[in-house]
Amino acid sequence: MNALLTAVSAAGPLACGWGVHGLLLGRRLTAARRDPLSGLWTRAAFERAALRILGSQMHTAVVLVDLDGFKALNDTAGHAAGDAAIRATAASLTNAVSAYPGAVVGRLGGDEFVAAVPLPGTHTLAWLLDALHDAITAPFCFEGTDLTVGVSIGASLSSDLLPDAPQGGPVALSLLMRLADEAMYRAKRAGGGWCDPVAATPGCTTTAGRRTGRPGTTGKEVA
Repeated sequence: MNALLTAVSAAGPLACGWGVHGLLLGRRLTAARRDPLSGLWTRAAFERAALRILGSQMHTAVVLVDLDGFKALNDTAGHAAGDAAIRATAASLTNAVSAYPGAVVGRLGGDEFVAAVPLPGTHTLAWLLDALHDAITAPFCFEGTDLTVGVSIGASLSSDLLPDAPQGGPVALSLLMRLADEAMYRAKRAGGGWCDPVAATPGCTTTAGRRTGRPGTTGKEVA
């Protein structure tokens, strides 16, 4: 009996140590999936979550968000103000989609964001995009001064995919992100705001899996 008690007493600190180690490792893994500035999911983590949504929901909106006037804000108010705009946008997006259980938001990089939002029906897409636009363009406070940014928003709907396109899976998500990107581009060319999805197949040329003209492609980017 004494030997058993001695063994348990010796194993206790070891088990506790492994428990703390596991907790710290879990926190590190979670932190690695989060963008350090915005606190949103990184692209890879967002895509994993979005795939789960697409696989379980009939109507899912994939939304691309690109800030307008972000470079000018950085140039005139400084990079700290630009960082504040990124954080404010992340908070606005998170708050705006909180009414849709299961929605996820990520930061793709720079001033570009993405969301996957389960909808009760396609008729609610316009309400969602209006809410996102109003939330992001609302003034945010930086060092005692109210600042604003504009935004261009594009969306695609999983239920609009062609009948022979997969409803879920990486191929469907890639297509939905491309379609949302093109809708966002149309909104930007029109001066900002948001555009409804209008096609079930990409209408622009593609370079390295992205619309030609996006950063990282050989085309000219439209700011």
